[in-house]
Amino acid sequence: MMTVRLIAHTPEPEKVVAAAAKLCYSDSHIPDLLDGLDEARTARFLDMLSDLGHASPIEHASFTFGIEGVSRSLLAQITRHRIASFSVQSQRYVRLDDFRYVVPPAIEAVPEAKAAFLAAMEQDAASYLDLAHKLEEGHAARLMAEGMPEREARRKAEKLANEDARFALPNACETKMVVTMNARSLHNFFRLRCCERAQWEIRALAEEMLRLVYPVAPHLFRTAGPGCLAGPCPEGRMCCGHPDEVRERYRALRREAEA
Repeated sequence: MMTVRLIAHTPEPEKVVAAAAKLCYSDSHIPDLLDGLDEARTARFLDMLSDLGHASPIEHASFTFGIEGVSRSLLAQITRHRIASFSVQSQRYVRLDDFRYVVPPAIEAVPEAKAAFLAAMEQDAASYLDLAHKLEEGHAARLMAEGMPEREARRKAEKLANEDARFALPNACETKMVVTMNARSLHNFFRLRCCERAQWEIRALAEEMLRLVYPVAPHLFRTAGPGCLAGPCPEGRMCCGHPDEVRERYRALRREAEA
């Protein structure tokens, strides 16, 4: 099951962004940059930035998420967002004896498809572990024949075996990661990945990430979400066909976050 936590963020992110905006539009000096930035004035600065489309100051606020229970397929998608930092559990150093995987909802909904999928996962898990053990024995025998002590040889052989056995793992295989993005990158991420046309798993992740950051910085993320929140659907002929429902869902998400 997907688990997402906001594990860290810039202290007082909205105030930091407002201070950066204040510097851009006034003759303020650094020692007094934070003076007078109460909640109301901070909100005015952030609303002004949003109305002007001046996005660079919001890069000064960053948010770090802990994510697990997602697939390697999702990993391939989220790392396309290059203005971000990623730390991902290594399949080279971690032997997946407890093989876990993500079952797509469309497969879950069809009993015959689910049965075939689960059988494939069981076979993949068995093949992976069998391959890992065979490779490990082969590497250990070679290293000991070269004069390496058995304990050291087996420790090194395990890592070498994992390195190649992971090629047998499927995209469904679960992974976990820590991801950091600044607020500007998050806005772009939400615009693309909260869209109904985004793949279901990364859309669910994006929606949960937005649900987590909104209470922390409501003015900073007041316009965050799929592209259709700001006007006509940007997907044109590829529109999902129900933008009004999407907009209402994100209004409800904000109401829920504010409650």
